[in-house]
Amino acid sequence: MALKKDKQKVLGEVFDEARVRSFLNVPARPDVNQDYDILEKAYRGMKAENFETFVNFFKEEGRDLNAKNPAGQTFLQVISEHKLAADYIDILKSAGAKY
Repeated sequence: MALKKDKQKVLGEVFDEARVRSFLNVPARPDVNQDYDILEKAYRGMKAENFETFVNFFKEEGRDLNAKNPAGQTFLQVISEHKLAADYIDILKSAGAKY
């Protein structure tokens, strides 16, 4: 994903517990299942180690790892097509996500 010239990637951002948990409260797009959208935003914004912590918090809140996007796909199905998603896929599968 290329960043716009007026945007800078934040390097070395600290993902403490509060920061990781904050992704649970990110507003979802109106046309997308909230749990699916939150998973996607966390995936795009976190390293795998932080994403694993996030998934644990996500499950603790009783959220749905198998929520579907408007095309009827789970998040695991979508990222299974991403070249660099192996660690994230393993995290989701270990947490109980299904294809």
